[in-house]
Amino acid sequence: MLSPLLLGVLASAIVFEFINGFHDTANTIATTVYTRALPVRTAILMSAGMNFVGALTSEKVAMTIAHGLVNVPLELYVILAALLGAIIWDLATWWFSIPSSSSHALIGSLIGATMVFTASVGTVEWSGVVEKVVVPLFTSPLIGFCIGFLLMKVLLELFAYWHPARASKLFHKLQIASSLVMSYSHGNNDAQKTMGIITLALIASGVLPEGSGVPMWVKITCAATMALGTSIGGRRIMKTVGNGVTKLDSALGFAAQVSSAVAIETMTALGAPVSTTQVLTTSIMGAGSVRGAKKVKWGMAGSIFTAWVVTLPATIALGGLCAFLIGLVM
Repeated sequence: MLSPLLLGVLASAIVFEFINGFHDTANTIATTVYTRALPVRTAILMSAGMNFVGALTSEKVAMTIAHGLVNVPLELYVILAALLGAIIWDLATWWFSIPSSSSHALIGSLIGATMVFTASVGTVEWSGVVEKVVVPLFTSPLIGFCIGFLLMKVLLELFAYWHPARASKLFHKLQIASSLVMSYSHGNNDAQKTMGIITLALIASGVLPEGSGVPMWVKITCAATMALGTSIGGRRIMKTVGNGVTKLDSALGFAAQVSSAVAIETMTALGAPVSTTQVLTTSIMGAGSVRGAKKVKWGMAGSIFTAWVVTLPATIALGGLCAFLIGLVM
């Protein structure tokens, strides 16, 4: 029988995944909706389905969360503190329509909670944090930007003499396909963070043996919860990503989605938890800048970049604070 504390951790993890759904997953369909390639409801259902498929495909990122960031057995209340810190940050940034990273929020909060629990920085696998978190934090958006720029440049050359209406019709169709790939990539990387934290909790409580993989029921639960979150709250941040960085059209949306999917799949293959929000936003910037630097709203980009930089230290503090407060009553 599951203990009340473990049930509380599982419930918090599901809440986090739900918030992750309306905080992050909407970005996978933002360009498709804003260019009117698909209506919102159809795009949401499509995204939910492909997120579900992607979430069942791989465990590499989940294993990074469960086994690659801390080197000490954790008590359940520490994992609960990590989830609460990440939830607080996600809700705050969602409310202010800031496309921050749920991935880095969870990782930062886990690091902070672990350091407070052990009163040591040595219990964090800093080499793993640098290799799997910090380096991808900067390289994945850069990859998205560069591929977005190059792909958009190629598209403008190839279709320069097409009639605008004909090109728009073609790219509306292509954008539906690229959105499917993008949603799959998001599920394949982003849904795994909560799977990893639940696996960590099940190991900490003795339900699973040390070194276990992700149970199928955990995968299905996380995938379904993320899909539900997408359908309820995603439009708020969708506005920022969809048209807050540059003026979108179907060709630019296609280029951004393909670029993002390539960058995310590359990082997933390396087991690196990255931010879909970051990668998609920089891919849009890269594609948009082909038409001139003035076409990109760099002020908005600066605000987003600030949120990226602040997320890890802020959530380390939040996770540590939650662990300290919960520890007082445990």
